[in-house]
Amino acid sequence: MFKINLILRFQNPSGYLSWAATLAVMLLALASGRAQPVATGPSVTSSGENPLAALTHLSDAQTRRVSSTSPDLNSNGDSRVIKEGETLVLAELTGPGAITHIWNTIAAQDPFAGRSLVLRIYWDGMAKPSIEVPLGDFFGVGHGAVANFHSLPVSVSSYGRSRTCFWRMPFRKSAKITLTNEARGFGDMEVYYYVDWEKLPSLPEDALYFHARYHQAFPPTPGEYTILETKGRGNYVGTVHSVHQVKTGWFGEGDDRFYIDGETVPSLCGTGTEDYFNDSWGYRPFIAPAHGVTMYEGLFAGDRVSAYRWHLSDPVRFKSALKVSIEHRGSSYTDAGVKQSSSNERPDWVSSVAFWYQTPPVAGEEPLPPATNRVAPYRVLPAKALTFRANPPASVTQEEVGLIYAPGKPDAEIEFDFDVKEPGRYQVAAVLVLSVFSARYQPFFDGEAVGPELDLCNSGEDWTWFSFDLHDLKPGKHTLKFAGRGASPNRRTMAPARFSFGMNSVVLLRLEDMAGYK
Repeated sequence: MFKINLILRFQNPSGYLSWAATLAVMLLALASGRAQPVATGPSVTSSGENPLAALTHLSDAQTRRVSSTSPDLNSNGDSRVIKEGETLVLAELTGPGAITHIWNTIAAQDPFAGRSLVLRIYWDGMAKPSIEVPLGDFFGVGHGAVANFHSLPVSVSSYGRSRTCFWRMPFRKSAKITLTNEARGFGDMEVYYYVDWEKLPSLPEDALYFHARYHQAFPPTPGEYTILETKGRGNYVGTVHSVHQVKTGWFGEGDDRFYIDGETVPSLCGTGTEDYFNDSWGYRPFIAPAHGVTMYEGLFAGDRVSAYRWHLSDPVRFKSALKVSIEHRGSSYTDAGVKQSSSNERPDWVSSVAFWYQTPPVAGEEPLPPATNRVAPYRVLPAKALTFRANPPASVTQEEVGLIYAPGKPDAEIEFDFDVKEPGRYQVAAVLVLSVFSARYQPFFDGEAVGPELDLCNSGEDWTWFSFDLHDLKPGKHTLKFAGRGASPNRRTMAPARFSFGMNSVVLLRLEDMAGYK
């Protein structure tokens, strides 16, 4: 079997290949039939072997695809609708075979659709799934949030909406893939998808089954947070770790621990959360082929983080059992900036996905928490339902993406009112619409400028999350205003001068509603 060397310095006559070129080479190798995890033997090849060599060999595999494409090849209606509370079967495959590529994108009004949708994969006719994970978390970003990143097995683009994976998933008898739209009050969703796979004459005896399992603790109990416990033989290959902070300070002093084959003392023990994810001295967003931080909002209560670590050249081998855990320790500060502790346990909301290959295939014993419990208690206020005032008042339309204001003048203003019933500390955010017709706008909250001027002009039409930080609010009416600041320097010369502004929704989170806050 061909195995991947993850050394980034592939030589060429002019020096080293670029990071992007190297990543492309690796993706090709992983997607090919010869690049797959193995149960025994060394994990890498010699540095002189070229992963593209796998493409030069003949194969008896038959390339197959299941997708959402319309049966009418002249139609552009290539999506499938998942009604609220229902499950769509994406693919039912007959083995032996191996899934090589999954891609999808979603059209939904739910700003946290990545947590509301659940991906499940069943192997060989099993009644319970070996993969059961919220869609966004499976593709490397927790919290139902959206973020772009590119790694070797998983890639997300288009403002977090296009999700791709190249995990190779062999199966002997059958594979069934489903996607469930759990009811959260946002209605139906549309999904576009590809499932590429290979029909194989047979599988080697040591071929392992791919698994992925979600876990959360909002907040964790005292002691280590468990990422995975499983029995069998296989290779642990990845972790996605997400934290929603409920205290100000650094959450990541916890050590990672691997208990292999029934150990009571872990044989693999780390030195800090960010160290396990190959960062140091805190977090900042970055991406690499096998590790990175897809989201890091900061050190304050209400801030979110997601990180990934793929064990591609360093899988954790186990012969009978594996437990993976991490501590939830860190510093905490008062509102005045006074340090209260350096490395005590913290009550942050922690969630994770474990990725591994093993035999025999297994399913999770605990049921997945319902969608309403997987998403923080956000209050989503559709822009169409809010009271607004615009100056000039013309050219406001209600569209599927939200409320669109096209004043045709650079110094226009639009403001939205909303009410809060309970006093507290609120995180205020909005999902705004970027478009080729949009302009620059300065946000104001209750009469005060919040954050920098926003350039909402881009080359298409995209929904994007903008945070306007934390505010101590009293019950009653509050106002979010956007004041025009003129054309964007990115405005195309032939684009009509609409100076547009678009908003899908205002999103509020009252921190007092999160267990563990203060």
